[in-house]
Amino acid sequence: MLWVQRTLQLAPMRQGVRLITREVFQAIPEISQIEIGLLNLFLQHTSASISINENADPDVQADLDRALNILVPETLPYEHTLEGSDDMPAHVKSSLIGVSINIPVSDRRLALGAWQGIYLCEHRKSTHCRTVLLTL
Repeated sequence: MLWVQRTLQLAPMRQGVRLITREVFQAIPEISQIEIGLLNLFLQHTSASISINENADPDVQADLDRALNILVPETLPYEHTLEGSDDMPAHVKSSLIGVSINIPVSDRRLALGAWQGIYLCEHRKSTHCRTVLLTL
């Protein structure tokens, strides 16, 4: 097997940070056949982002969302306001965090650290469905 590519459609969510590690692993079962490799996750959106962070304490999710809202407030004098007051801040947050990550695959599993998980960071207040392209 050389390359595998899957599309993961995530359930709709409102603004916040959601752990998606299990969904990623289930979407690409071929990981269990790879001794050494690399999984690229590419979020196909500009108002959300994808991140690796602590998954042991659920308070981390709320704290990350709160910190991002403080760092990038809706109240700045943005010029791009056609899609609502939360749209441009969402683009800024997406640029800061990013829409792509690479995770090593080792011994048929994602080589995440003991406390690491994969997160979708939804930066819009309204509910959105998000798509992640997984390339192994």
